[in-house]
Amino acid sequence: MAEHNDIVSITDEAARGAVSNTGLRYVLGFSLALALIAMSLVWIIPALARAAH
Repeated sequence: MAEHNDIVSITDEAARGAVSNTGLRYVLGFSLALALIAMSLVWIIPALARAAH
């Protein structure tokens, strides 16, 4: 345990427990866009098929 007068310095990565700037936000954004496109196609294609009949 640190005494009252001791200064403890912790880096941002040690405090978070993770490394930043790994491109994870781009992977999440890309997968969200793909999921949105896939769900839209699953809805649009059967609707167009029913409208053609």
